[in-house]
Amino acid sequence: MSDNVENREVCLKIYESGRDVLIAVCDLEILGKTFKEGPLKVEISPDFYGREAASYEEVEAALACATIANFAGCRAVECAIRLGFVERENVLCIDGVLCAQMVRM
Repeated sequence: MSDNVENREVCLKIYESGRDVLIAVCDLEILGKTFKEGPLKVEISPDFYGREAASYEEVEAALACATIANFAGCRAVECAIRLGFVERENVLCIDGVLCAQMVRM
């Protein structure tokens, strides 16, 4: 994939605390929305996921040093699956939106 503006379909935010690096990745079009299904609810907050568009290459680079990651949205989760950080059977679907987490121990 080329690292151009058209490739920037997800938001990426990186948090560092001590030895931990948390990354939050979501599809751009779900940013700011809330999804509910039964007792499950996920809020795709710009405060948490950030507002900066990122390429898949930037997500891959961030994942290389991440100890924790949150993914929301079809593209974000599929990227994590393709890169081997999330297994498909561990993905939740809340009101049609894919959600997953990764923890590296």
